[in-house]
Amino acid sequence: MDISPYETDNSVSCRLTSQIPDVCRKEDCCLGIDEAGRGPVLGPMVYGICFCPVSKKEALKDLKVADSKTLTEAERENLFQKLDEAKSYVGWALQILSPNTISTSMLQRTKYNLNALSHDTAIGLVQYALDSGVQLKEVYVDTVGPAEKYEEKLSQLFPGIDVTVRSKADSLFPIVSAASICAKVARDHVVKSWKFAENLGEVDTDYGSGYPNGTESISLFSDPKTKFVRFSWSTAQTLMDSKAVTVHWDDEEEDGEKAAQRQNNRSMLSYFGASGGDNGQNPTQQTHRFFTERRLRSLNTL
Repeated sequence: MDISPYETDNSVSCRLTSQIPDVCRKEDCCLGIDEAGRGPVLGPMVYGICFCPVSKKEALKDLKVADSKTLTEAERENLFQKLDEAKSYVGWALQILSPNTISTSMLQRTKYNLNALSHDTAIGLVQYALDSGVQLKEVYVDTVGPAEKYEEKLSQLFPGIDVTVRSKADSLFPIVSAASICAKVARDHVVKSWKFAENLGEVDTDYGSGYPNGTESISLFSDPKTKFVRFSWSTAQTLMDSKAVTVHWDDEEEDGEKAAQRQNNRSMLSYFGASGGDNGQNPTQQTHRFFTERRLRSLNTL
């Protein structure tokens, strides 16, 4: 698998795609969705879709695809090779969500949790297939969150497509198993060949699968400072709390946003009360610069 487009800048997310088989633009198709790397504290999370004509479901079974977690790395590589060789009727697409993307999404002021990120990524991949001309009639998804709500959400977004969301879908539907294999192989390649942009000196790359309970993973960021780490994970936060220097930000003045919030919390009637002073402001109340800089003042009359 060629992951070089992602390696050019592994701090941002990247989409890798196969060619779209001509038959997928002509016949009704099924599509499976699964991910790899949801739990690890190191490395990306990869979402994958795999699609083929409904008439080729049995041919897909003949490839003996299975849930990627039940396969060895060599078996996954071999099955991905078979899927790639079946390009006359099988297509795939992968969305690699970088650790940096995951961290900044989950730590931003307006919280964007992993479930929402997962849903939006899966939706984007389905839309990619539709925009590419794939004649989707069936979509099978390994659930994230409550299956019924997720299924309802996807059905509303993609009317006319029969959507099935199930727990352990990767072991129930071959097309989801195929997507699982594509995602897992891509993640394995990315983790193994990760290029550290930071000046870390000698790095021990024996960091295992990157799960929080792995001693190999913990040793990599005992002094965490690389974008290979998901800093939104509690494992990373615990280490940062114990090893990093605490910084306190003391604002000399209340910032504009807080001032605006304070003003918004005032009763609307307060803006029409008796005034004192030339500008209609209460002389005993000091106006924040947020309002003075914008020449905003209270109204006495309409």
